[in-house]
Amino acid sequence: MKPRQQGFFLVLEGIDGAGKSSLIQPLADTGRRLGMEVCTTREPGGTPLAEQIRALLLDPVAPTWSAETELLLLFAARAQHLQQRIRPAVAQGKLVISERFSASSYAYQGSGLGVDAGLIATLERRVLQNFQPDLVIILDLPVEQARQRLNCRGGTPDRYQCRPSGFAEAVRQGYLQLAQGNGGRGGQQYRVVDASRDKARVSAELCSILEEAL
Repeated sequence: MKPRQQGFFLVLEGIDGAGKSSLIQPLADTGRRLGMEVCTTREPGGTPLAEQIRALLLDPVAPTWSAETELLLLFAARAQHLQQRIRPAVAQGKLVISERFSASSYAYQGSGLGVDAGLIATLERRVLQNFQPDLVIILDLPVEQARQRLNCRGGTPDRYQCRPSGFAEAVRQGYLQLAQGNGGRGGQQYRVVDASRDKARVSAELCSILEEAL
């Protein structure tokens, strides 16, 4: 396959425990098989400064702050991520696969914490200049199953994982509402994948979706 003249930006979304991190590699392998150079990344994070903001946001013992402050910190990290990593890679014709992007703010800070969606949309316009992924895949599974997976991983729960199950359910429903209405966000394409199945079946479906999109 000849190199693409234009890159492609794919985002994996979903509640904590949905399997995003473990499913990026099969997608990257598929992209390379199709002849694309691949860049994998995550949010919050992806650049040195954004990773520092990530550490602050996920710290379970950090001081509390308002939902709006949390949103602004995330968009500060996202602005760096977009400018320094995502845009340049897409401009070079690469396949960029990110664990989370701005849809997560609608789900977590919007549906989960009650931040007005209009504020999030304003930040998208002003900070990201309406830059959007080519494809967003939402990994959906019940909250209880997600929590069981997180418990099996062990380790110390981060700030988001310490929040009550009602928060996680609100986030899950926020994602599904985005997909159902396509968020009214520039015709952006959403796909919902049942992540409650075994990893091999989920991975196969994700790779098939990517092949179709490319």
